Amino acid sequence: MKKSRIIGWVVLIAVLAGAGYYGWHRHQENVQKAEAAQKATARRPAIPVSISPVEKTDFPVYLTGLGTVQAFNTVVVRTRVDGQIDKIAFQEGQTVNQGDLLAEIDPRPFQAALDQAKAKKTQDEANLANANLDLQRYTKLGEFATRQQTDTQRSTVAQLTAQIAADDAAIANAQTQLDYTQVKSPISGVVGLRQVDIGNIVNASSATGIVTVTQIEPITVIFTAPEEQLPYISEAQKVAPLRTIAITTDGKKPLAEGKLSVINNQVDTTSGTIRLKAVFDNKDHVLWPGQSVSTRLLVKTLRDATVVPDDAIQHGTNGLYAYAVTADNKAELRKVKVSQSIDGRSVVDEGLKPGERAITGGQFKVQPGSLITTAVASTDEAQGKVKPE
Repeated sequence: MKKSRIIGWVVLIAVLAGAGYYGWHRHQENVQKAEAAQKATARRPAIPVSISPVEKTDFPVYLTGLGTVQAFNTVVVRTRVDGQIDKIAFQEGQTVNQGDLLAEIDPRPFQAALDQAKAKKTQDEANLANANLDLQRYTKLGEFATRQQTDTQRSTVAQLTAQIAADDAAIANAQTQLDYTQVKSPISGVVGLRQVDIGNIVNASSATGIVTVTQIEPITVIFTAPEEQLPYISEAQKVAPLRTIAITTDGKKPLAEGKLSVINNQVDTTSGTIRLKAVFDNKDHVLWPGQSVSTRLLVKTLRDATVVPDDAIQHGTNGLYAYAVTADNKAELRKVKVSQSIDGRSVVDEGLKPGERAITGGQFKVQPGSLITTAVASTDEAQGKVKPE
């Protein structure tokens, strides 16, 4: 009986010892694996990336579109009299002011007509003077002159007075025709290509003009906006004329800044858009009639928005995401929501907070939890060192 108990205790002790050894051995294996993982992590180099701070700032919300530059006034300059062109007084592409001489037509026939009209007036004035003298004589004769003679002479004086008035009108007309031989610019602007040369005969009835003058200071841009934006545009326009920016069609170079002046009185039902007109001073002549431009209409400004560079926003199968940098320089995956994006910046509504750091370059190598660095490899192969950004 005692022997069996002793054997039982020995077996129990042996089992417990074996279990303890096995547990200790497993513990040692886990420790070794953890140490190996830590060593592997320590040996893994930090991933070089570019980072940018998440900012809290005002963000302008622009409505983008395409527009066409149009001149305020365009005039095809035509002659108002017939004749031969004796002089072209402008250079193609020249800027002219209102009233500047553009061309001159042979004035001699019109000068002759003016001289003739003046001579006719002088003749009629002499006849009137003589008729007045005869009327004075008839009046002085009294009863020795018949009433019919006196009345007839008064009629003659009145007729000659009216004739002189007609002569004045003829002189004014002849002077106007003579003035028309000097073709002047009706507006200030830029002249285009010349349509006729010196020596050509031009006619007032001809549809072909001498040149076209286009006003470019100020100038307008006609562009469109979606009809659903009309309430916001109208509301903002009532406060102050909306800022409008004209940009090259590739979106790279701003050209000019102006103000929205007109909202068209109806929506185009076929396209669902509303036409808008903006006015630009165009002092430097960067906008040209007929030119296509991209437009940006400042509808509103978001105050204290959370803003990051567009490069920080990545597209995944589950939506948009970004990598934030933790205090221990590790990458942390964040799902984000973006409401506005323009000029390389995006407004983040959820996922990032002002003051945090976001990765903007090198994300293709980054995984959640990756150790990152803001250093990049030196371009000097001889040095082979790491150079901070």
